[in-house]
Amino acid sequence: MNLGFRTLDGSPDYMRLALRLAARGAGWVSPNPLVGAVVVRQGVVVGRGWHRRYGGPHAEVEALRAAGERARQADLYVTLEPCHHHGKTPPCTEAILNAGISRLFIATLDPNPHVTGGGAAYLRQMGLKVETGLLSAEAQRLNEAWFTWLHTGRPLVIAKAACSLDGRLATVTGESQWLTGPQARTFAHRLRHQVDAVLVGINTVLADNPQLTTRLPKKGNSSLTPLTSHRIPPTKTSSPAKDPIRIVLDSRLRLPLEARLLHLTSSAPTWVATTPNAPPEKIHALEKLGAEVLVLPADQGRVALPPLLSFLGQRHIQSLLVEGGADVLGSFFDQKLVHKFYFFYAPKFLGGRQAPGVLAGRGTARLQDCLTARHLSIRRLGPDILITGYL
Repeated sequence: MNLGFRTLDGSPDYMRLALRLAARGAGWVSPNPLVGAVVVRQGVVVGRGWHRRYGGPHAEVEALRAAGERARQADLYVTLEPCHHHGKTPPCTEAILNAGISRLFIATLDPNPHVTGGGAAYLRQMGLKVETGLLSAEAQRLNEAWFTWLHTGRPLVIAKAACSLDGRLATVTGESQWLTGPQARTFAHRLRHQVDAVLVGINTVLADNPQLTTRLPKKGNSSLTPLTSHRIPPTKTSSPAKDPIRIVLDSRLRLPLEARLLHLTSSAPTWVATTPNAPPEKIHALEKLGAEVLVLPADQGRVALPPLLSFLGQRHIQSLLVEGGADVLGSFFDQKLVHKFYFFYAPKFLGGRQAPGVLAGRGTARLQDCLTARHLSIRRLGPDILITGYL
């Protein structure tokens, strides 16, 4: 199929197609990265593939299988350096050589210090022409959670909140459902699908009794926008969405045994993060219901967040969506632990001194010390406005 792209050496059009394909694996491939691949022969796309699920074939293998004999003397565009080691699947470098590829274009090298450059160097030694760095920034943004986890040992922390235009999470009586419209809520569920875990505080559970599951259409018209970049168009999937691991911050284990998130049919587990002061009998009762209780160091009586993030990193949690409430969000912002945020604003004004704002916590005493957002993007979701940015 000729897609009408320019037949240039290292054409960014083909790499953009590979990035769009890679994004289709969002939510399914962790702890592996998102990877897409495109085989091009004489200006025609003859094979395409992406890493669909953890443990499944890699993108390069899928694209080469689709191309078949047409891969000989063709170009291969891949969003991440091909692996040169045995894991759950054989090395992609061998598949590339066996297919007869003549030129390889790589968006970004693998950041793992034990891997970086190995696949590219090996293929060069074997006679392939290899170019790296084509749309590198876009490729790294696509896998920002994976890169963050590899570099820091902790997950990418994403703060999410839905509020009124005057920054209130609820009315003075505590009513908050539903501030935003159906389009914004659907987008929020897409975020849940794409992250490894979602976190709330015990006050949110006591007030709202949430499920913290992903509720999206089960048919093929579910458009999943990668949480990594709005510059990559939405992709389509025919697979049902997945639920993230549910985490509740509960330093005194006040979580009711009747809470809905303890009685779900979801395949994703519920974790309860608490402190050494938690009652042993409540720990036993929660574990009997299937929850995993994480006993972590305390900070002024509350679960210390840095040890929690380090523990999550050790459990291969690469992306964490923090949904609140105000105290939890405030603590993450106070401690400068947030990497990215999604704030949804409904066209409503709630007012009231007692109405909760988006962020509680200590706050900032001086403007010169405040956190500043960068790389902002703004979009409409029905009547609501979504602001996304980084810290």
